[in-house]
Amino acid sequence: MKRILSIIGCIVVLAASSCTKKYITPNPNLTIYRTIKPSDWTLSSDGTSYYVSLDAQEIGADFNHYGGVIVSIYYPNSNPNDEVYEQLPEVYGGTSFSFTYNPGSLAIYAQDPNGVTPVKPTDVINAKIVLVASSN
Repeated sequence: MKRILSIIGCIVVLAASSCTKKYITPNPNLTIYRTIKPSDWTLSSDGTSYYVSLDAQEIGADFNHYGGVIVSIYYPNSNPNDEVYEQLPEVYGGTSFSFTYNPGSLAIYAQDPNGVTPVKPTDVINAKIVLVASSN
């Protein structure tokens, strides 16, 4: 009887000590939404594209160095019931969209896919900017 209790006790001790702890870390990513009106676009100085500069104070110097940015756009007037975002860079409706960013701002560019002719968007565009944090 003692032997059976000893074996059961050993099994319980081994089972309890083999548990692992799971650490759940919070998601440090941040999503920013911006609405771009047709009147917000500016012709670039070289005349090859239109751009819109968006305030993005969330992009600091450290984030600019270590983090990543994902930009997607959606035309709410064209697809009011179907919120489909297209990730940039992308050719959408005959317009080539791309973006750049630096601390404090993000610029979205629109031009013809050939890269020579500027194309000014004529519809409202919703932009979704996802800041993906990373450690150094």
